[in-house]
Amino acid sequence: MKIRWIGLLVAALVFLIDQGTKYYVTGPLGLNVQDASLTVLPIFDLRFVKNVGVSLGLLPATGATMRWLLVALTGGIALGVLWWMMREKKTPDVIALGLVLGGALGNILDRTRLGYVVDFADLHFGEWRPFLVFNVADAAITIGVLILLIRALFVRDKRAGTPAPVENEVNA
Repeated sequence: MKIRWIGLLVAALVFLIDQGTKYYVTGPLGLNVQDASLTVLPIFDLRFVKNVGVSLGLLPATGATMRWLLVALTGGIALGVLWWMMREKKTPDVIALGLVLGGALGNILDRTRLGYVVDFADLHFGEWRPFLVFNVADAAITIGVLILLIRALFVRDKRAGTPAPVENEVNA
């Protein structure tokens, strides 16, 4: 059961950091008007964007019905991730699921409270922007999903009871 607490702690930390950064950007920094920006580094700006859709701006919630359908959809996904996390036995997967859960909860709170998700991180190289403007929750979800994919595709866990391969010695 201890491993599940690690996932819940990761989710709580992601949620708190996400909400804290969104508050800081829109409150004390005053970036709360669409496309208001502040250059932090030559390749990184803080830019306020109201994201009314889901990933990549898909499914824009143009009305109240669509907004609450998106809340319900993402809430259902978050419940599925929580269920998976509570059943998972591998620590890296639990941590990855915690990242996804915390990010989902941060974005769900925004959409419920504000009607949109606050995005503010704008990574760019000159005019080239490899990503849309995003937030901590988006980054956590992406990293969590990448960890799960990499582990699913490339990591083979040892099966219990399977003997380790024995190397043959060759006598010359």
